[in-house]
Amino acid sequence: MLELRGRRRFSRPLVLGVAAAVAGLALAVPSAGAQPPGDDVQHSDNVRPVANVPRQGPLAESNHTDLAFFKNYAIQGAYDGFTVYDISNPRNPKTVSQTHCPGGQGDVSVSPDGKLLFMSVDYARTDDTCQSQQGSYEDPNSWEGVRIFDISDMANPRYIKGIKTSCGSHTNTMVPGKNPGEVFIYVSSYNPDPAFPNCQPPHDSISIIGVPAGNPADAKVVAEPVLFPDGGAAGTAGCHDITVYPDLDLAGGACMGDGVLLDIADRVAPKVVATVQDPNFAFYHSATFTNDGKSVLFTDELGGGGAPTCNDEVGPTHGANAIYNITGEGADRGLEFQSYFKIPRNQADTENCVAHNGNLIPVPGRNVYVQSWYQGGVSFFDFTDTTKPTEIGYFDRGPVDENNLVLGGSWSAYYYNGYVYSSDITRGLDVMKVTGPGMGEAGKVKLDILNPQTQYAYPE
Repeated sequence: MLELRGRRRFSRPLVLGVAAAVAGLALAVPSAGAQPPGDDVQHSDNVRPVANVPRQGPLAESNHTDLAFFKNYAIQGAYDGFTVYDISNPRNPKTVSQTHCPGGQGDVSVSPDGKLLFMSVDYARTDDTCQSQQGSYEDPNSWEGVRIFDISDMANPRYIKGIKTSCGSHTNTMVPGKNPGEVFIYVSSYNPDPAFPNCQPPHDSISIIGVPAGNPADAKVVAEPVLFPDGGAAGTAGCHDITVYPDLDLAGGACMGDGVLLDIADRVAPKVVATVQDPNFAFYHSATFTNDGKSVLFTDELGGGGAPTCNDEVGPTHGANAIYNITGEGADRGLEFQSYFKIPRNQADTENCVAHNGNLIPVPGRNVYVQSWYQGGVSFFDFTDTTKPTEIGYFDRGPVDENNLVLGGSWSAYYYNGYVYSSDITRGLDVMKVTGPGMGEAGKVKLDILNPQTQYAYPE
């Protein structure tokens, strides 16, 4: 999500009246008691909801955000901490633990051995601890960055340390190193300001944290590579998110005004090999590769996730996905536009809706994607023919509020070991089962770990 408070602001003028809609958006989240026990849910015949776990405990009033998975556990980030669920029975998830540790926006990823959790903090805090208070961006002693937790005992997560990074950490990407046990974290952040000592312009870089094998307490920033020495596209001042494909030494960077293809053969010195700028895009938000690494999908978070952009006024190509084929080889690679995809179901003016987080479903020989659209719900679409993406299923709740535009809906939706898990900002964790051609074969693919921003090859 493009944050609307404090330092964060839009990277370029919004289009088609969206700015006005965002200006009138009440970002307050309804209280836990306001959640309807049985709200209006619509879904296609091949998508079946099987479970919902409402917001609860110390995070009952907190925005839920991204997800990560390790073996039989799902970890759901929130603006004020994270929740660990036992999903050994996906139809009946059980809450294992909740950690209250405010900071926003709570993007999470897990180390390859499942022992460490990395959590993004993108709000100025008085210090790096879970007891910190809201800080000031103008204070040079304020703290933002990445917190590291020991989750080897999922029932009792233990805070290890925080690592301060330039402009904080809006998102983080776990990158396995090439040596045993070696882990790097790519930290994406953006929107510098001369008034902020810890976030100075031009900020055309990312931060890379090195986590030594067996000694996470010695983790530190080991590099701050400049990705845009020429400044990049108008409005680019950092990256929102990076997806890596370690097996191919590739990464896709969603960097505000730029979609970027990176060579990450040297993990601490990523090199930009291709960029794309689309005047139709407002904000490059995230990226996903096809399983063969021959194409990449970028999302456009028009309106910052807080506007009703799934309607006739905005149209079918704004706030959508853009699919590109990767051409050439080595340093001569390029990105060739193929098509846009946006959900074909209009949403109400009280529903924030735009392309957001998702991942591939391991259907052999096909490119099938599941994706969150905030209050547009969860969409399943096939883009095996990259020029003709087609929706093949959906799950769509009714508005959080019938009369007012408030923040809500599916922040992220990911396929993991036979089921789809959706992190709903205000309604907790949804689990669903999707059926149809190829889904049986997909269900045979079993993973031990899933960080959606860290792609591994599925069997064909």
